[in-house]
Amino acid sequence: MPGHHHPHGPHGHHHHHGGPGHGPRGRGPKMFDAGAMRYVVLQLIAEKPRHGYEIIKDLEQRSGGGYSPSPGAIYPLLALLLDMGHVTASADGNKKLHTITPEGEAFLAENRQFVDAILARLADPDEYREDLRNVMHELKLAAIEQARASQHDPQRLEQIRAILRQAAADIQALK
Repeated sequence: MPGHHHPHGPHGHHHHHGGPGHGPRGRGPKMFDAGAMRYVVLQLIAEKPRHGYEIIKDLEQRSGGGYSPSPGAIYPLLALLLDMGHVTASADGNKKLHTITPEGEAFLAENRQFVDAILARLADPDEYREDLRNVMHELKLAAIEQARASQHDPQRLEQIRAILRQAAADIQALK
């Protein structure tokens, strides 16, 4: 059919990933953003064909129980990988068995360093604390920098104090 020809194949327009510098920042308790998660799920399927439920359990196990994605995070991702041509799905009883395609393998190979970095993060629970330390350090630097810049402005200093107090109160209010 005219208009349906893609000279670059099914993945010609899916190159908006940014590599290691891009990714999970400031996304709350989620360990990964959806972009990073796509690589992890594809890697698991590359190791062996899997059902969605197996992927959830495997991620839980690899993170030492520290991370358990919801079905609402995994199943739409599997549908996306299917649409991108990175996996195929075959009926296996009442479940779908997902298998990686050559396109999926090529995508993983292109992004191997990023994939390995994400998997290492998953296996290292200290990564959570490390990230927290980095964010706290950024906060401290921002407060010090602003305080220095506003040496003679008591109103500005009070704003900084109020923001820091509010942040502390919000964190303590977490249940």
